[in-house]
Amino acid sequence: MAEIRHNWTKEEISEIYHTPLLDLIYGAATVHRENKDYAEVQISSLLSIKTGGCPEDCAYCPQAARYHTDVEVQALMSVDQVTDAAKRAKEGGASRLCMGAAWREVRDNRDFDRVIDMVKAVNALDMEVCCTLGMLTESQAQRLADAGLYAYNHNLDTSEDDYKRIITTRTYDDRLKTIENARKAKLTVCSGGIIGLGETIEDRISMLKVLSNMPKHPESVPINALVPVKGTPLAEQPRVPIWDMVRMIATARIIMPKTVVRLSAGRTEMSLTDQALCFMAGANSIFAGDKLLTTPNPDFNEDMQMFEILGLKPREAFKNGRSVVKTEKETLS
Repeated sequence: MAEIRHNWTKEEISEIYHTPLLDLIYGAATVHRENKDYAEVQISSLLSIKTGGCPEDCAYCPQAARYHTDVEVQALMSVDQVTDAAKRAKEGGASRLCMGAAWREVRDNRDFDRVIDMVKAVNALDMEVCCTLGMLTESQAQRLADAGLYAYNHNLDTSEDDYKRIITTRTYDDRLKTIENARKAKLTVCSGGIIGLGETIEDRISMLKVLSNMPKHPESVPINALVPVKGTPLAEQPRVPIWDMVRMIATARIIMPKTVVRLSAGRTEMSLTDQALCFMAGANSIFAGDKLLTTPNPDFNEDMQMFEILGLKPREAFKNGRSVVKTEKETLS
């Protein structure tokens, strides 16, 4: 059984990342089988509850107000709209609904009050509820937790050294502080990154080091491939080779054995064979549904056909229980 470690060095992670590919996939698959039901995949649905008009300057994001993209600004959805979307997602096989708002940070106002009501409504459907709302304080995180929020997503995106090239409107420490605030409220944490931003392999390894050396590993680590969008500074970035995705997923699986590793953005460009390699390398979560906030994504029917071919099965909601006030060993076993 793989040891849960929080003291990985860059050299160790680099050695894993650069392992000959077939050996790397085999090693990651072995760790996966030792720690989880490898055929069980968590299906999440991502819903943009407030779209566009964001004051941030994330170079990859079409929702930034300063970029000229095709994204139309849409006001915060109603609780009924979110509830209906959650019901459809659950019928399609999703056990978790992730709600994203194009905000820089959470503000204590009527919009946040409405988000609290959304969390309560989706939680009442017996679905895990995740939010990604930008930066938040400890008290805001506690309000979300009290309403029934299960997870908070706040990606690191890239390494600390590379971060200023991608985002200048907030700092890496801001990211880490939000994750810390979510932890203080006993929320599970969803945090990963994006590859294909023009980062170096060293940047990828540094990001994985930060995630794997947190006092408690994120319960979910999304690995995203950049989806270049016209009008953003990274619109001309080349597509990420599938082998880079496989290496990132396999490395994350080996250094964070109990974590759910999510094959996230970029799946529309992947063949069924490409995705199968990612599952072999340790991915055990996907986003399903026709959109990832504002970019295309395979629909539920396509994914169910893929599951049937590959012998995969959806993971049930709250498999580790609704309460997350446990030790890491208890929570992640």
